[in-house]
Amino acid sequence: MESFNALKNLVLEAEKDAERFYVKGNKSAGTRVRAHMQEIIKQARTIRKEVSELKTKMVAEKKTAVVA
Repeated sequence: MESFNALKNLVLEAEKDAERFYVKGNKSAGTRVRAHMQEIIKQARTIRKEVSELKTKMVAEKKTAVVA
């Protein structure tokens, strides 16, 4: 859940610069938004990997419990 909370924080950080870019037309904020989006992509990949690993682990534990 820590990774998911980190993702939410990244989105909140990006929101400020997104508003500056879209509403106020600040070009530098647009560059920062793109940087934020790249970090969000990285974090999303981390979460996807964690979810897949946990899901695989849960399935393996369930199979072990059924056999025992």
